Amino acid sequence: MPLSLDSYLGVHQKALQVYGQRTSVLANNIANADTPNFKAQDVDFRSVLGAAGTSTTQQALHLNGTNSAHLNTASAGSAAGAGMKYRVPLAPSLDGNTVDVQQEQAAFADNTVRYQAALTFLSDKFKSLMTAITGQ
Repeated sequence: MPLSLDSYLGVHQKALQVYGQRTSVLANNIANADTPNFKAQDVDFRSVLGAAGTSTTQQALHLNGTNSAHLNTASAGSAAGAGMKYRVPLAPSLDGNTVDVQQEQAAFADNTVRYQAALTFLSDKFKSLMTAITGQ
């Protein structure tokens, strides 16, 4: 019976990609903490991971650009932008920036722990697969 590697790895493979994307978004928020009118964003993990389960059966919507200067969102992947949400600031600043550095650092630390956990789960899956292949 053939083994499907995607079904064997489960959700951890996609979770690792989403955590990596979230790390980038949170780092961008922290880097722009002093930029006027910058709006903090975050990745909605549930919606991105939920969309990953249905992405094989449904076709992604593509935007038609009317100008060559428009951003090409089709090449960024189906998860890019799909689960992006703006944060609601607890205490908005006078310059319009919605980044709360302590909140972003806490979210970054939490995301790092979750990324490491997903990486550990994947590593264990590969170790058990190697054990089954070598018979040790």
